[in-house]
Amino acid sequence: MDRRWVWLATLGPIGVASLVYVVVIRGFLDANADHGLAWPLLGALPLFVFGMWLLTVSSARTAVLVALAGTSMLAGSAYETIVQRNVEILAEPWFPLFNVLGLTADAAATSALLIVFATFPDGVPERRWQRIAVAFAWVPMLAGPLTLLTIPHVVMSPYIGISGDAIPNPYAVPWLAWAEPFVQSVVVTPWAAVVVALGVLAYRAVLGPPEVRRRTRVMALTVSASMVAFALWSLIPDVWGIELLVYASLIAVPVAAIHGVLRYGAFDIEAGDRGRLVETSSNLLITIVYAAAVATPAILLAPPLRVVPAILLTTLLAVVLLPVRGWMQRRLHRALFGDRDRQFAMLSELGAQLEQAVDARQLLDRLAAAVREGLDASWVRIRLSSTDDAAGATTAAVAGDAGASVDAPDVVTPVESCDLVHGDESLGRIEVGPRHRGEYGEAERTLLRTFAGQAAASVANVHLTAQLAAQLDELTASRERLVAAQDEERRRLERDLHDGIQQDVVAQIAGLRLARNRLQRGELAPAELEELQDQARETLNDLRELARGIHPPVLSDNGLVAAVESGVARYPIPLTVEADDRMRTERFPGDVETTAYYVVREALANTAKHAHASRASVGLARRNGHLRIAISDDGCGMGEIAPASVSSGGLANIRDRVAALRGTLRVAPNEPTGTTVLVELPVGEPGG
Repeated sequence: MDRRWVWLATLGPIGVASLVYVVVIRGFLDANADHGLAWPLLGALPLFVFGMWLLTVSSARTAVLVALAGTSMLAGSAYETIVQRNVEILAEPWFPLFNVLGLTADAAATSALLIVFATFPDGVPERRWQRIAVAFAWVPMLAGPLTLLTIPHVVMSPYIGISGDAIPNPYAVPWLAWAEPFVQSVVVTPWAAVVVALGVLAYRAVLGPPEVRRRTRVMALTVSASMVAFALWSLIPDVWGIELLVYASLIAVPVAAIHGVLRYGAFDIEAGDRGRLVETSSNLLITIVYAAAVATPAILLAPPLRVVPAILLTTLLAVVLLPVRGWMQRRLHRALFGDRDRQFAMLSELGAQLEQAVDARQLLDRLAAAVREGLDASWVRIRLSSTDDAAGATTAAVAGDAGASVDAPDVVTPVESCDLVHGDESLGRIEVGPRHRGEYGEAERTLLRTFAGQAAASVANVHLTAQLAAQLDELTASRERLVAAQDEERRRLERDLHDGIQQDVVAQIAGLRLARNRLQRGELAPAELEELQDQARETLNDLRELARGIHPPVLSDNGLVAAVESGVARYPIPLTVEADDRMRTERFPGDVETTAYYVVREALANTAKHAHASRASVGLARRNGHLRIAISDDGCGMGEIAPASVSSGGLANIRDRVAALRGTLRVAPNEPTGTTVLVELPVGEPGG
């Protein structure tokens, strides 16, 4: 069993029983006397309730000490009530033993609080001498046993108002009488332990490392205020304003502890639970403060104040302070978690804004600003996944100071993040920095997921619109390039026909006219006809070569592999064509074969012009419903480039032809040198 539950089961009943006894005896049975309920109700009760709550959420040693201090204070009040209301027990022989309980209760409260103060917030001092000094704070716990053994009379608590000098102590050991001065000055009077323990706290808050100073500052100021209030109370005990200041300083101790829980994880409370637990403890403390504020005037003004006026005053204060209590709870909730009503309203507004946003940058900026305001985050960064896997995720929008902008590298690690997911596609991620107040709890994470879920569809739509626009632009540019290429091809054919074949035909016509004239004169020789025949044959060869450039007959007659192999002999460097037997006999749709042939021709032309290669190869294969074409060389290489980034030249022509058939193109470097152009054209399954 967890030890905290053992402590809770032990200290809880003791504290509750002590409180009930004190309230019943002082508040009801002795209603006409000076009841003295201010200390147990305004001083001890808030600390006891806070300590019991701590035991339900933390197993830290300091949580046990807080619960022990609150219980001991109530037990000490119960002891004082018993003695003050039953003075006759002072004459009983067993009273010195009973008195040890009262002294031990006061000492336990003192020692436990001193140790909590000195070691706040995590219960572990940084230096060895501090740990030794903190151990000295347990010395007051020896007051009861040592006074019983060393002092011949009973030593009473100064808060009872009864001196024990006249009460003999039959349990004193005569040969220990020499220790009486030490016990009186060091043990019974706890000022030495108080000075040592608070000295440790002061050293840590003023001279400790910067992080320790920051973590202990609030508690050190609270304890200092309490010490001042107690000092004034000791010097001027009958001023009710000073007494009220004392009780306020005691209530401030749990407040400072709650601040330590929220900011620094005091009492070993996990970061994810701090906001929820601080809200619970603070609401509990607000309720106690409310009850104390309602009851304080009646308690402090008794006994002069009669019963009926006391009831009326208490009722009036309860009604007047009720709105204040509600306001404090709402402010606390808003400070810890933000304004939830405003957050949900922002979600609704965000939906309308996202519907109206048509520009991706505008949408992401609105989303980042809404998430930052809704979660009270110091900064929000939205990163979108790139369509190019090598590029990773890029920052698309930033709200607040994230240490990076859209155009700068990401240098700050987020505290929380949530993916933007639409269907099975991951669009990016929302990253958030620390909150301005408190930590992120489950409620904030749920709100972040809600933001992401609501925005994912809009981001996907805008992303899709941008992709379609880019594809449309690329399609338009591709068509323009294809038209320009076709125009250029027609102009080339016109030049080839005009400058080559047309001139040859004109020359042959002129030769035939000359041959006819010479035939009429009987001067024509057979050799002249043979020369004209050779010229006609050359013209025919030129026409065939030209036709082969437009659409080689071998491609239509014998297929893709034969057409590629027909140009091996004319290629300026050694060229190999790799294809299996099935590939050599298989035929593909005409547009696929034509595109594949010109892709190979264009790629090989680029290799011959720019690669400075010593050899090249063409691989042809069918894989997974695609015609796979790989053109490789061992030239100088061009690195791994994105074909989409090339807007002109042979590679752009290849890309446009491939895209027209919904194929893919990739250019990658070879090892150790060279380049591979890999093209895949969809052809379906065989027989499909």
